[in-house]
Amino acid sequence: MSHSDFIRQLPRDHHARQVQRGILQRLRLDLSLLVLLLVVTGFGLAILYSASDGSSATVARQARFLLIGYVVMFAVAQVHIENIKRYAPPAYAGGILLLLAVEFMGDGAKGAQRWLNLGGFRFQPSEIMKLVLPMTLAWYYAVRPLPPRFKYVAIGLLLLMVPCLLIARQPDLGTSIIIGSSGVFVLFLAGLGWPIIFSGFGLLVAAAWPVWEFVLHDYQRGRILTMLNPERDKLGAGWNIIQSQTAIGSGGVNGKGWMLGTQSHLDFLPESHTDFIVAVLAEEYGLRGVLALLLLYILLILRGSWIAMNAKHSFGRLLAGSITLTFFVYVFVNMGMVSGLLPVVGVPLPLVSQGGTSLVTLMIGFGILMSIRADERFIHQ
Repeated sequence: MSHSDFIRQLPRDHHARQVQRGILQRLRLDLSLLVLLLVVTGFGLAILYSASDGSSATVARQARFLLIGYVVMFAVAQVHIENIKRYAPPAYAGGILLLLAVEFMGDGAKGAQRWLNLGGFRFQPSEIMKLVLPMTLAWYYAVRPLPPRFKYVAIGLLLLMVPCLLIARQPDLGTSIIIGSSGVFVLFLAGLGWPIIFSGFGLLVAAAWPVWEFVLHDYQRGRILTMLNPERDKLGAGWNIIQSQTAIGSGGVNGKGWMLGTQSHLDFLPESHTDFIVAVLAEEYGLRGVLALLLLYILLILRGSWIAMNAKHSFGRLLAGSITLTFFVYVFVNMGMVSGLLPVVGVPLPLVSQGGTSLVTLMIGFGILMSIRADERFIHQ
């Protein structure tokens, strides 16, 4: 039987699936990731429309950034993972230079200096380090014996600390935590020994008091105290948390309905379209809506973890694992912050909160996951 005869005898739906799979492989796209991203971002636009009190301009702006994000994700997916690995060190050096530029010539907003304006294009260099740091650490450990020896761990921690300290000076504690986590995940996935991990926890506990006294700003200490007792300053630092918890509780199981939330539409809930957008979701869609979004996030995390576990090279495994776990930290910190379980540190809800640089950075990360998946797939053909 010839190959063409064999193809004709296959069921039509099977043949269509084969053609579709072949197209996706040539485009280097992962169908599962793509579908999940489309569902989450589409759901996010609906929530944002309500959170912004029906502002078409806000949704249109977010849609433009989403379009840019998907285009960039597709472009990054076309890049061979070895090329991503090759450019990790110069990207790290460039990122550090941009952070230093923020220190001396950055734009300020709300008491923080985090933005850089180059040629009329305003962006936040710290967002770039969310990907550049794990890329650099994955590059560093991919060519060394694993688990890493102590001196290699020390060098990795030094590479991690430099951008984190520069970002903490802006000050931007939330982004510093995210970036630090992305680097720690690479160290952990590289096989960091438990004695070193426990020693690190011991150092963090020992450093708690000096950090409280000499490192944290007054407003950061206030956020921690407010988390422990929001009632201490109901009309000041505790206002956001109290209103957020009120919105979450009032939604109940089924919610009040889309565009029917009172906390956001009557302007009781500040930052309802950015950091506290999950409170709008909980009020209007209830517990069922929050669980639906959490399920989508879990599926994204599981798919990213699967890609990491099936990558055949150390660099791909370390980078994919770090990107996936960092995405988990995004979700965990934002939802913990909005519900009052964590201090308010300004971490957006991924793929849902209004944002430009952060959204595009996330999409670049998913593009890298698709690149890792595509290269692993083609190796076995």
